[in-house]
Amino acid sequence: MNKIMPHHLQQLGNPSVKVNRQADNVKKGDISFQSLLRNEIDKTGDIKLSRHAEKRIQARGIEITEKAWQEINGKVDEAGAKGVNDALVITNSAALIVNARNKTVITAMDRQEMNTQLFTNINGAIVIEDE
Repeated sequence: MNKIMPHHLQQLGNPSVKVNRQADNVKKGDISFQSLLRNEIDKTGDIKLSRHAEKRIQARGIEITEKAWQEINGKVDEAGAKGVNDALVITNSAALIVNARNKTVITAMDRQEMNTQLFTNINGAIVIEDE
Protein backbone atom coordinates (compact mmCIF):
# COMPACT_ATOMS: atom_id res chain seq x y z
CA MET A 1 0.00 0.00 0.00
CA ASN A 2 1.55 3.28 -1.10
CA LYS A 3 1.14 6.29 1.11
CA ILE A 4 1.64 9.91 0.17
CA MET A 5 4.03 11.51 2.63
CA PRO A 6 4.80 15.24 2.96
CA HIS A 7 8.16 14.86 1.24
CA HIS A 8 6.38 13.34 -1.80
CA LEU A 9 4.27 16.46 -2.13
CA GLN A 10 7.38 18.61 -2.18
CA GLN A 11 8.91 16.41 -4.88
CA LEU A 12 5.84 16.89 -7.05
CA GLY A 13 6.56 20.60 -7.04
CA ASN A 14 3.07 21.61 -5.98
CA PRO A 15 3.56 25.22 -4.82
CA SER A 16 0.20 25.31 -3.04
CA VAL A 17 1.30 22.59 -0.60
CA LYS A 18 3.72 23.67 2.11
CA VAL A 19 5.17 21.34 4.67
CA ASN A 20 6.52 22.81 7.88
CA ARG A 21 8.86 20.24 9.36
CA GLN A 22 9.75 22.52 12.28
CA ALA A 23 6.13 22.47 13.47
CA ASP A 24 6.57 18.89 14.59
CA ASN A 25 9.25 19.90 17.13
CA VAL A 26 11.11 16.71 16.26
CA LYS A 27 14.88 16.43 16.13
CA LYS A 28 16.40 15.20 12.91
CA GLY A 29 17.62 11.98 14.58
CA ASP A 30 14.06 11.21 15.72
CA ILE A 31 12.69 11.52 12.20
CA SER A 32 14.75 8.57 11.01
CA PHE A 33 13.67 6.54 14.05
CA GLN A 34 10.03 7.41 13.42
CA SER A 35 10.21 6.50 9.77
CA LEU A 36 11.92 3.19 10.59
CA LEU A 37 9.34 2.41 13.24
CA ARG A 38 6.45 3.33 10.94
CA ASN A 39 7.93 1.20 8.15
CA GLU A 40 8.25 -1.81 10.46
CA ILE A 41 4.67 -1.46 11.64
CA ASP A 42 3.39 -0.90 8.10
CA LYS A 43 4.95 -4.24 7.14
CA THR A 44 2.88 -6.08 9.72
CA GLY A 45 -0.54 -4.61 9.06
CA ASP A 46 -2.75 -1.61 9.41
CA ILE A 47 -2.15 -0.76 13.07
CA LYS A 48 -0.57 2.65 13.58
CA LEU A 49 1.18 4.47 16.40
CA SER A 50 0.22 7.90 17.63
CA ARG A 51 3.12 10.30 18.08
CA HIS A 52 2.67 9.98 21.83
CA ALA A 53 2.91 6.18 21.66
CA GLU A 54 6.00 6.38 19.41
CA LYS A 55 7.74 8.63 21.93
CA ARG A 56 6.79 6.35 24.82
CA ILE A 57 8.02 3.21 23.04
CA GLN A 58 11.31 4.88 22.12
CA ALA A 59 11.89 6.43 25.57
CA ARG A 60 11.15 3.18 27.40
CA GLY A 61 13.07 0.93 25.03
CA ILE A 62 10.01 -1.25 24.46
CA GLU A 63 10.54 -3.98 21.89
CA ILE A 64 7.64 -5.82 20.31
CA THR A 65 8.36 -8.52 17.75
CA GLU A 66 6.94 -8.48 14.27
CA LYS A 67 5.01 -11.64 15.10
CA ALA A 68 3.46 -9.91 18.13
CA TRP A 69 2.51 -6.85 16.00
CA GLN A 70 0.77 -9.19 13.56
CA GLU A 71 -1.14 -10.87 16.37
CA ILE A 72 -2.04 -7.52 17.93
CA ASN A 73 -3.30 -6.32 14.55
CA GLY A 74 -5.53 -9.38 14.14
CA LYS A 75 -6.88 -9.22 17.69
CA VAL A 76 -7.60 -5.49 17.40
CA ASP A 77 -9.60 -6.27 14.23
CA GLU A 78 -11.57 -8.91 16.16
CA ALA A 79 -12.13 -6.54 19.08
CA GLY A 80 -13.36 -3.79 16.77
CA ALA A 81 -15.77 -6.22 15.10
CA LYS A 82 -17.19 -7.05 18.54
CA GLY A 83 -17.80 -3.39 19.34
CA VAL A 84 -14.70 -2.63 21.41
CA ASN A 85 -13.65 1.01 21.15
CA ASP A 86 -10.52 1.14 23.31
CA ALA A 87 -8.61 -1.98 24.31
CA LEU A 88 -5.81 -2.70 26.73
CA VAL A 89 -3.29 -4.93 24.95
CA ILE A 90 -0.86 -6.74 27.24
CA THR A 91 2.24 -8.45 25.86
CA ASN A 92 5.22 -9.97 27.67
CA SER A 93 7.12 -6.69 27.37
CA ALA A 94 4.48 -3.94 27.21
CA ALA A 95 0.98 -2.70 27.81
CA LEU A 96 -0.67 -0.70 25.04
CA ILE A 97 -3.93 1.20 24.88
CA VAL A 98 -5.28 0.80 21.34
CA ASN A 99 -8.23 2.53 19.72
CA ALA A 100 -9.85 -0.33 17.81
CA ARG A 101 -11.92 1.89 15.52
CA ASN A 102 -8.99 3.63 13.89
CA LYS A 103 -6.43 0.92 14.79
CA THR A 104 -4.10 3.35 16.53
CA VAL A 105 -1.91 2.71 19.55
CA ILE A 106 -2.67 5.64 21.86
CA THR A 107 -0.05 5.02 24.54
CA ALA A 108 2.46 2.41 25.64
CA MET A 109 4.25 1.44 28.82
CA ASP A 110 6.54 -1.35 29.89
CA ARG A 111 5.24 -4.18 32.07
CA GLN A 112 6.88 -2.86 35.26
CA GLU A 113 5.22 0.53 34.84
CA MET A 114 1.92 -1.19 34.09
CA ASN A 115 1.83 -2.72 37.58
CA THR A 116 1.30 0.69 39.18
CA GLN A 117 -1.33 1.98 36.74
CA LEU A 118 -5.10 2.15 36.81
CA PHE A 119 -6.62 1.71 33.35
CA THR A 120 -9.87 3.56 32.68
CA ASN A 121 -12.10 4.13 29.68
CA ILE A 122 -11.32 0.78 28.09
CA ASN A 123 -13.95 -1.75 27.14
CA GLY A 124 -11.79 -4.67 26.08
CA ALA A 125 -8.57 -6.44 26.92
CA ILE A 126 -6.23 -8.50 24.75
CA VAL A 127 -3.39 -10.64 26.10
CA ILE A 128 -0.63 -11.58 23.68
CA GLU A 129 2.07 -14.13 24.59
CA ASP A 130 5.07 -13.12 22.49
CA GLU A 131 8.50 -14.68 22.53
